[in-house]
This record gives sequence, structure tokens and C-alpha cells, in this order.
Amino acid sequence: MPSAPPDPELFRRLPSVEKILKALGDTDDLPRSLTTHLVQQEIARMRTDAQLGKEPPPFDAAVTHIRAVVERFARSRIQPVINATGVLIHTNLGRSPLASAVGDAMREAACQYDNLEFDMDTGERGRRGSFLETTLAVLTGAEAATVTNNCAAALVLILRHLAGGERREVVIPRGQLIEIGGGFRIPEIMETSGAKLREIGATNKVSLADYRKAIGPQTAMLLRVHRSNFHMEGFVGEPTLAELVALGREYQLPVVEDLGSGAVVSLMDVAGTGHEPTPQESLAQGVDLVCFSGDKLFGGPQAGIICGKASLVAGIKRDPLFRALRCDKIILTALQETALTYLRHSQGEDSSPDKTPLPLLQMLALREEHLLPRAAAIVASLTDAPVTAAAGTGDSRCGGGTMPGSSLPSVTVDLSPKSLSVPQFTRRLREGQPAVIGYIAGDRFKLDLRTVFPEQDATLLKAILNALQP
Repeated sequence: MPSAPPDPELFRRLPSVEKILKALGDTDDLPRSLTTHLVQQEIARMRTDAQLGKEPPPFDAAVTHIRAVVERFARSRIQPVINATGVLIHTNLGRSPLASAVGDAMREAACQYDNLEFDMDTGERGRRGSFLETTLAVLTGAEAATVTNNCAAALVLILRHLAGGERREVVIPRGQLIEIGGGFRIPEIMETSGAKLREIGATNKVSLADYRKAIGPQTAMLLRVHRSNFHMEGFVGEPTLAELVALGREYQLPVVEDLGSGAVVSLMDVAGTGHEPTPQESLAQGVDLVCFSGDKLFGGPQAGIICGKASLVAGIKRDPLFRALRCDKIILTALQETALTYLRHSQGEDSSPDKTPLPLLQMLALREEHLLPRAAAIVASLTDAPVTAAAGTGDSRCGGGTMPGSSLPSVTVDLSPKSLSVPQFTRRLREGQPAVIGYIAGDRFKLDLRTVFPEQDATLLKAILNALQP
């Protein structure tokens, strides 16, 4: 039997867009058109419910609900937050923070005209990114370098150039077919490029004999992918990079390494952690091309950096897809200034990596004795607040798919509100201005100070006090 038609009275009870907008008033500096769009969407949902016979909410309840929707939407706007999670390269919170001088240079590039593709000597059209490419080549010890919008794009361009002709097979160990995050996996990236995957070995073991067996007339290159976001131990083994390079020379095949994480200084010297391979090391051992991310351990903006042989880099730049994946003036400026920071620092009086002006390396270099006075000051300032506060301990992590086996002992501010539940307190901090993001451990809310800039301590204290208000 056909269902009964909806009661027309339900539709007459639906609030109008105009009445809802009037009741909402000003909404978080959102343009009126955006607020109107959100209101229309919610009323459309109510209309759909009415068609199913569901009673519309009372007007006041509808206003309360729609106000919450609008406020939630306003909070989704990209804005600064205080990262107190202890995760340095936090993918959800924008990955690596840039140096303030880099931010200043980006602002100038964004708000003024510049010589992006203008030759200052001839007055004619110039080449985009030429200064940056030379700077990156000097920094990494490469013949040449170029950049694209992220590391996955860099790998696609490399594969298209080296495995895009008659020979398409790319030899890669099974244990390096990693997922890089967001559901994207190396095999899928290779498929997008048109290359043909030739996986070898077992998950935990691969030998030079496995490589030799796989190499044939269709082999285009040998690919090595750094397992930057996980590690294997136990009964494992693979050829050294030097052995792989020698094998490539023997068969006249290019060897490419995707390093992903992008460290260009020794992290053992900075943070006392395990060794993270650098592009300088790979290129010095004879790798033909290496690619890595700009916004991870490099400490710059999102980008994919390609370094290696000049002839191969030039070929990659001739690919029509290179234009579609290129960086704009703001990213080029940020990369340029970040690379210059490394070079200038390495030539200074104190060139130790932990003294660099790059925020990420500064955070990695922090010791507990640096953080304890800050935690004590915040705790002392909360003596009269309705919260139990104490300095605690935590384990910071690098994050961003880098250094998975390493953690850094850190100092936290541990909070137990007296009149709020910990989840309620967490939500209030997250919805504040600025938002404060920490983590819950047991019955306490913890703020890891390693990832909080010292100049943010006063703002952090104010946010805590505001969140504790009745």
C-alpha cells in the first residue's frame, strides 16, 4: 500500500530563514551569505524530516541547534592553535611551524609584486625558482634540484620520467610498499604514474639476489623507499644503499630513494635520537635521485623536493605534468628562506644543529631542564583556580610519519578541574580563542610544553583560566 502523504501542518510549523537569521544576530564575523547558506541547509533537513512525518523542533530549539551548527562551522576556519600535544610535526595541526623570518618573507611575497618569473638583469621573462633550486642543490650536495607541491607528486614525476617509456618496470622490495597516510599507498602512486610495479623479496627480508632475479629488459629503475613512518626489527635484512647503487651501476639502471621525512641535519646531534638518513648521505653514496618532504623534518612548507643528477632533474622539469604540480610564489619563498637559514647557520660561529633558528629543531633540542621552570610558573599561577595542577612528565613524539621508534622525555602541566569533567574541560579549551589542544591521560588533562612556544605561556594560562570559568 502507498504511504500516507505527510501532514501539511508539519510544513507550516517549519521556521523561516528570515526569522532564524534575525534570532541568530551576528555570528562570529561570518559573511551573511555563509550564515544564510547554513540556515537554509538546516531548514532543508527539517523539511526532509517533515516529509517523513517527523515533528519540527520548537523555534527556540531550532535556533539553538542552528547556532551550534554555525559556530561549529566558524571553528573549522583555518586559524592558529596552541599545540600542547607533544607531537612536533602534527599532521592535523599543520605539520612543522615555520621560522618567524620565513613567515615575514612569505607575507612580503604574498602582499606585493615580486620577481617570480622576471630576470632582474635582462628585464625579460626569467625562470621560476632558479635561486631556490641552486640553494637546495648546494644544501644537499646535489648536481641539481627542483620542487613540486608535495613528496607524492615528486615521486610521480620521477616515475613518469624514468619509467614512462618502453621500459616501465620499477623494482621495489615488498617491505617498502608503505602507506604514506590518508589511505595513499606507494603502489597506487606508482600506478598513477604509469609505472609497473615489480615487487621482490619477503616483507621482512630482501637480498641482492632478489634484485638480480627481477631485473630484465623491461626494468626501468630501482626504487628504495625509506620506512619513515614505521620500523621493523627482528629477523629482517636488506642490501645496503651502497650495494644497491653498485647493482644499479652494474646494470646501468638509475637508483632512486624516496626519503619522505626530509632531515638535512643529524638528528642524533640535535635530539639524541636514532639516526635519520639525509639526502646528503644518499647522494654521496651515488643515488641518482632523491625526493623528500618540505614540511616534515626539513621544517619548511608543504612541498616535494627532488635532488640529484642534473640531466634527470632537467628531464623531470620538461614533463607537462610538472607545471600542474609546481609551487606558487609563497611556497617558493618559504622554501627559499628555510634553505637559506640552514646554509647561513652552518657557516655561523655556532653551527651546531640544536642552535638553528628553525622552530622544529629548537623543539627537538629541548631538554627537561628547559621545560621544568615554565611548567612550575604555570602551576604556581593556578594556585587559586578551581583546578588541581602539577608538573608532570610525558613522551613527545616527532610525528608526521617520521622517527616512529623515537620519543623524547618531556614536561607537562597536568590539570584536574574541580567543577568540570576532564572531557568538558578539554572541549572548552578546544573551543576557546585560541584553541588549546592537549591530551587526556587517566583522569588528567596534560599539556606538553615541548610543542608550546615559550611566548605562548601567558596565552596558555589565560586560556586555562577562561575554560575553568563557571
